[in-house]
Amino acid sequence: MIAMILAGGQGSRLGVLTARMAKPAVEFGGKYRIIDFPLSNCINSGIDTVGVLTQYQPLKLNSHIGIGIPWDLDRNVGGVSVLPPYEKSTDTEWYTGTANAIYQNLAYMESYHPDYVLILGGDHIYKMDYEVMLDYHKSNHADVTVACMPVPLEEASRFGIMITDGHGRITEFEEKPEHPRSNLASMGIYIFSWQTLKESLIALKDQQGCDFGKHILPYCKDAGRRLFAYQFNGYWKDVGTLGSYWQANMELIDIVPEFNLYEEYWKIYTKGDIIRPQYVSSEGSVDRCIIGEGTEIYGEVRNSVIGPGVTICKGAVVQDSIIMRNSRVGPGAHISKAIVAEEAQIGDNVEIGIGEEAPNVLNPAIYAWGLATIGEGTVIPEGMKIGKNTVVSGKTLPEDYPDGFLPGGGALLKEGGELP
Repeated sequence: MIAMILAGGQGSRLGVLTARMAKPAVEFGGKYRIIDFPLSNCINSGIDTVGVLTQYQPLKLNSHIGIGIPWDLDRNVGGVSVLPPYEKSTDTEWYTGTANAIYQNLAYMESYHPDYVLILGGDHIYKMDYEVMLDYHKSNHADVTVACMPVPLEEASRFGIMITDGHGRITEFEEKPEHPRSNLASMGIYIFSWQTLKESLIALKDQQGCDFGKHILPYCKDAGRRLFAYQFNGYWKDVGTLGSYWQANMELIDIVPEFNLYEEYWKIYTKGDIIRPQYVSSEGSVDRCIIGEGTEIYGEVRNSVIGPGVTICKGAVVQDSIIMRNSRVGPGAHISKAIVAEEAQIGDNVEIGIGEEAPNVLNPAIYAWGLATIGEGTVIPEGMKIGKNTVVSGKTLPEDYPDGFLPGGGALLKEGGELP
């Protein structure tokens, strides 16, 4: 079995966090990037041939994956291959749907003569042994197996929903139904027998925006193929919104975390750029946190996830926040319930996450949950105050803040600060 990871998504619901990188490249859990989880699942499951399909803002993702050394995927045969769209003699196009992206890489898959192909998203947090799922696929003589998990019935309309018989065979499939008849939701993880996948991709090659949920699965069912649902009951999180992303990070530092990053038998591997140890000074204090390598703490950090190479200066207080790699929090700064992206510079005595909540003026659906979101490479001058449900991106100046304050719901995007 070979694996194909769909990692070209923009992840627009993460706002400025994905302005300069694809969603699978966003940091998670202090030292990892989201793509590390499906890649680690593959190598832990014994899959050593992985294609990663990239498209949107791929630079950081490509450099992170490299030749696959951290996941033991640097191999002469197989290993990891980054697969961007490419020019062809005819019909050159971007990837226009999940299945279209796979179709455009038929030649890559064919070169390995696979018996089975595993299709994965590159933007979910979970641990799964795909070998167990493959055994289930084989035992049922299935043509397609869809990984599913039960969700609350009131949330089922957000997912592709499977209706099965008593033996796990899928009898009906509904894509985001208004009135769901089941709570068994597709996780976007599929195992296809090779001939079934190849035949269906070729048959639907002219379908605009060809997608697995909307087109391939219904086609396979109508063609009389054997479709089965593999039920997964472990931890699985779609960190597609700022709220779910923040919450998933905070869950890592629970006293007994639901998702354990420290299990010996199922390690999560990543590229490690920084080899300096963490340092906490005699004035610094840390309480219930994840602290990345090379981070220096001279202030106070509580209930937070801090990435590698971060500096928390003397007198600074950080709580209930995510601070990503190589950022600096200046002396006397106070940060509460914020997401601070990579390479940000927070000036002396800045206050972030204060005051009352208000709907965000730029996009109230994205910048919500009482969070303050600071974009990659952002500079915030000393003494500024920033409210809740806010977004700041770019190299800002004191005159950008009326009376030194960006109130709740505010948005400040300067040159060098981008929206996806």
